[in-house]
Amino acid sequence: MNARLDWSSRAGGPLRGDVRVPGDKSVSHRGLMLAAIADGSSRIRGFLEGEDTRATAAVLAQLGVRIDAPSPGERIVHGVGLHGLRRSEQPLDCGNAGTGMRLLAGLLAGQAFDSTLVGDASLSKRPMRRVTDPLAQMGARIDTRDGMPPLRLHGGSALCGIHYELPIASAQVKSALLLAGLYAGGTTEVIEPHPTRDYTERMLAAFGWPITFEPGRARLEGGHRLRATDVEVPADFSSAAFFLVAASMVPGSELRLPAVGLNPRRTGLLQALRLMGADIRVERLREAGGEPVGDLLVRHAPLHGIELPAALVPDMIDEFPVLFVAAAAAAGRTVIRGAAELRVKESDRIATMATGLRTLGVAIEETPDGAIIDGGRIGAGTVESLTDHRIAMSFAVAGLTAAGPVRINDCRHVATSFPGFLDLANGCGFVLQDGG
Repeated sequence: MNARLDWSSRAGGPLRGDVRVPGDKSVSHRGLMLAAIADGSSRIRGFLEGEDTRATAAVLAQLGVRIDAPSPGERIVHGVGLHGLRRSEQPLDCGNAGTGMRLLAGLLAGQAFDSTLVGDASLSKRPMRRVTDPLAQMGARIDTRDGMPPLRLHGGSALCGIHYELPIASAQVKSALLLAGLYAGGTTEVIEPHPTRDYTERMLAAFGWPITFEPGRARLEGGHRLRATDVEVPADFSSAAFFLVAASMVPGSELRLPAVGLNPRRTGLLQALRLMGADIRVERLREAGGEPVGDLLVRHAPLHGIELPAALVPDMIDEFPVLFVAAAAAAGRTVIRGAAELRVKESDRIATMATGLRTLGVAIEETPDGAIIDGGRIGAGTVESLTDHRIAMSFAVAGLTAAGPVRINDCRHVATSFPGFLDLANGCGFVLQDGG
């Protein structure tokens, strides 16, 4: 996907209606992978039809897994069993999917064959040592390009379980080690400095693998089997986040977002927005596929600045770009610390958001692990997304209360996580145009 796509966002009227955001990307990735190595066929409903998740499906197909798509948002995965994957003669292209590459590294580390994981220009600049180093401690042999992709995994390695304490909380690293642990002798235990989302643990249990876990700790033994099961993918909270902030900012707004995944390790932004004064209610809280799900009702409310509690940071790492926008629109000062992880995402999200907001007249001081934002007014201007999907959508939200049009350059990667964002946004009241 090389064609450039620019957007223009400007203020309009209140936001209204029901907004059905796409399925959860994290659950979609994991559902595909576990179903692929399970015994039997699994049906995934609510699957995210994004470029990242489709890339993961394509990789698994290269490895010999048959995946049917009977309808949009649905996949039937015909599992090949724990040791049924087959070598691909071609590199395995993860596209822009950092989650896909890191989790596949764990899955492929214990295979009998060699594999090469590659990605696009953006993914090829993202650090992978945080995954490859602990996998090497388990016995995996992985070559990198100075710690970055491509990853060349040498097959036939006998993996052994390890007790590993993560230096930085990361659900992706934890998940990669647990997936490698399926193929390892003995016990694999991962300890986190702060609890992260537990999608992998919940899904392993749903597929029948014995695993014990609690916030900040997960433990399993190798040598078992996965049993096919149906997976219900909830609506993606990270995608819902843009509409939660937008409706909070725009006077007169009221939006309902049905069936959103509310995993407590994912919803830090919900708590942060409430601390800022947002009016967000959870209705019809229930469970689907082992995950808490609820309808979110958000109404406009005046936002004020806060000092973000450090405990919320690991539970909202993907939502920080749109939190920066909420802080820019809020009255007073917002202080964000402990979010250095943002510097190694699809872009350096601290620097990219700080540069863009400064262009729009917002007083923002960039710090090594966060920012200090004095909010109250967002001006007009042209900002760069650096092809980062979450940056692009966040500045689309910023335009809703800006003094004039906000032009966002190079939004082509939005489809990696949120296909159809433009139509869905405009359908509820955004004034967002394809600018060329």
